[in-house]
Amino acid sequence: MSTRTFFVVAVLALLLAAPAAASERHPTLAELSHEVMCPTCKQLLELSHAPVADRIRAFIKTRIAAGDTKSEIKQRLVSEFGEAVLASPPRRGFDLLAWLLPLLGLAASATVVAAIVWRWRAGSAAAPDGEPADPELARRLDEELALLDA
Repeated sequence: MSTRTFFVVAVLALLLAAPAAASERHPTLAELSHEVMCPTCKQLLELSHAPVADRIRAFIKTRIAAGDTKSEIKQRLVSEFGEAVLASPPRRGFDLLAWLLPLLGLAASATVVAAIVWRWRAGSAAAPDGEPADPELARRLDEELALLDA
């Protein structure tokens, strides 16, 4: 990685870290409503109209007013309702697979695409005068095509 690319990535990371830290220290009901599930209807808190969802929203407002961080509020909800109250699975143990499997799938897809592109480029290589790069392969191909025409 070039120095310039490293510098750009570092600056972007720092710019994104500040809002994330501020969000942790000063959460809002709206952002927590995206990250917490209603234990009754299993929908995001922002979509739920269940009475327990109303109580959770009131609890969150109270804890925000008391100065709790986002992590502290989530931990209290988890201790009351279990980890199913979180919209995203925890990043540990067996639940870590929910985070890793999509990444492994993307990596496998990228590998397959790279192999296809490599094979396509290797197969389409021709000498500068228009002759195929592998004369033996071209001869065998001509023989096979002649057999098919016969």
